[in-house]
Amino acid sequence: MAKIGMIGAGSWGSALTALLHNNGHEVCVWSKLPEEIEMLKRNHEHSALPGVKLSEEVQFTLDLREAVEGKDLLVMAVASPYTRKTAQMLKPYVVQDQIIVNVAKGIEDHTLMTLSEVIEEEVPQACVAVMSGPSHAEEVGRGLPTTIVVGAKRKATAEYLQNIFMSEVFRVYISPDVLGMELGGSLKNVVALAAGIADGLGYGDNTKAALITRGITEIARLGTAMGGKFETFCGLSGIGDLIVTCASMHSRNRRAGILIGKGYSMEAAMKEVNMVVEGVYSTKAAVELAKKYGVSLPIIEQVNEVLFHGKSAADAVRELMLRDKKIEISQEWN
Repeated sequence: MAKIGMIGAGSWGSALTALLHNNGHEVCVWSKLPEEIEMLKRNHEHSALPGVKLSEEVQFTLDLREAVEGKDLLVMAVASPYTRKTAQMLKPYVVQDQIIVNVAKGIEDHTLMTLSEVIEEEVPQACVAVMSGPSHAEEVGRGLPTTIVVGAKRKATAEYLQNIFMSEVFRVYISPDVLGMELGGSLKNVVALAAGIADGLGYGDNTKAALITRGITEIARLGTAMGGKFETFCGLSGIGDLIVTCASMHSRNRRAGILIGKGYSMEAAMKEVNMVVEGVYSTKAAVELAKKYGVSLPIIEQVNEVLFHGKSAADAVRELMLRDKKIEISQEWN
């Protein structure tokens, strides 16, 4: 049995709490929000994850020190815009080589750092890992079969986390390509916004398939330029996560995209979804990274134009369709 601090009490944190407790571990859940902790103590269920009951044995606290000290590992389950601030708050209580596994997805827009890099900068004494893959909280919480990847610089850390999280309904692979995993998990949210926009415009399955296929090409193009492994983008934290996020109504990014396609502003769509839409924050960062590494990301660039520069969604799709003619595979004909 491991003692685990769950840093973040939203839907994903709650789903993982249920999983980890069912695996026989002791879990203490922290949130900065008094009303959230009070709700969890009262109902042992998060309002964003109805039907997923948390055991009476799970602890809930507003005291970060209580959630961190004496724990074998910490699971960082806060939305990407709050990762740095939360890491700063954690630092005084984290001991040397204490494991922090980050399960959020995003790129910090003003620094262009991945979330594990942010945590490592703020909590240098920690051993930081990541977990990513096609894994909606609504399904993990219900115990539906799910497969994900844990990434870490040290193989022993990855194997330890594999053993902690693995169950008959939660299969865990491991990978050393932390950067590739994080880029795949972050940039797929941008493509999911595009897929949602296409849905909101009333386009069909052909359009969705094109966006998914060309979207993973863009993600892999940038990711490999930055040092990620091509195989990662063909795997669970790449194409796997992209498919589930573009296709499911569980996806807040797709839902926000649908609203934008129907004419909502980015701000109005985010307000309607009423959850952090990670893809909005990652879009700006992706465009800046594309400039830095000299790669072309036409879908992501058009999403950026729609979100931040007032371009209509219909015009963005039209521009994508009417770009210069291209070849798909770089191979010479005989």
